[in-house]
Amino acid sequence: MTTLPTPPHPPATVTDRGTALDTPTSYAGRPDPVSATPNAGSYNPATTTAGGLAGELARLEAQAELSFDEELNLLRELGLTASGGPLVEIGAGSGAITRRLRRALPELSLVAVDIDPDLLAHAEGAGAELIVADAADLPLETASAQYVLLRYVLQHLPDPAPALAEARRILRPGGRILVTEVDASCWGLADPVYPELVGIHAKMAATQQAAGGDRTIGRRLTRLLRDAGFTEVALRPFATTNDTRPTDDFAPHLGPGRLQPLVTAGVLSLREFALAADRWNRFRADPDAWVMLLGFTAAGTAPDASQNGRHPTEGIQ
Repeated sequence: MTTLPTPPHPPATVTDRGTALDTPTSYAGRPDPVSATPNAGSYNPATTTAGGLAGELARLEAQAELSFDEELNLLRELGLTASGGPLVEIGAGSGAITRRLRRALPELSLVAVDIDPDLLAHAEGAGAELIVADAADLPLETASAQYVLLRYVLQHLPDPAPALAEARRILRPGGRILVTEVDASCWGLADPVYPELVGIHAKMAATQQAAGGDRTIGRRLTRLLRDAGFTEVALRPFATTNDTRPTDDFAPHLGPGRLQPLVTAGVLSLREFALAADRWNRFRADPDAWVMLLGFTAAGTAPDASQNGRHPTEGIQ
């Protein structure tokens, strides 16, 4: 893969609270990562889907490819432009979205942050400064960013408030926060429907909840942003369907790969897993099958210092 140059904008200022991985050399020069799993809430890339970390890297790429065009349209509608920056992507993971943002907005300065150094190492060459840090303790100067993006991050945090407070801290007055999430109650529509899978999907959601996550966070996004002090809060939905994408492209979401780790953990039985796999194969073989996945992007503006503590409602949609 060709490494794209970092655009000529001043990077966000890094303090000494994090580890910068802005070049392959800087990453190679770090001490070997400790064996303990970083505290990423309910997200563990090694146990998210079939095939361990390699399987998760492939899933993240396929997931980003599936809906990025729709997501980018919304980000632009909600205030993202190619000028200014930097954009700080919190929870950037393997850089699947980072790489696509770089291609779509080549003039925008990007900073990719993740708590997992091994996962973030796969974002090398994405055209962004890479920083290992906790979303609730960012090694970036106050008011040093123009945009903050959190994509499918808040659903994994037991308490999103500290991460949102940090996002507000590093944003300049007038900067925009952009948060993309799902809500399990309206995340997907499919035809035909298999009622026998409802209990299986409920077990997956319950497992994430038991680990501190919340797959129904989509309904709370606007309130979370207002409570964090953001103004001009807005929410937009985006949909991806197999009217324009092959049904097989939805496998990262609908296929049995996401369920296999639950069998290993004893949450699902082999019989339940086989049932889910059979229904997915039936669905993908049906020429009339239809699926829509629904996501949400919320946005807000970092207020001036004079607005601290205020929660204005103007602009909420």
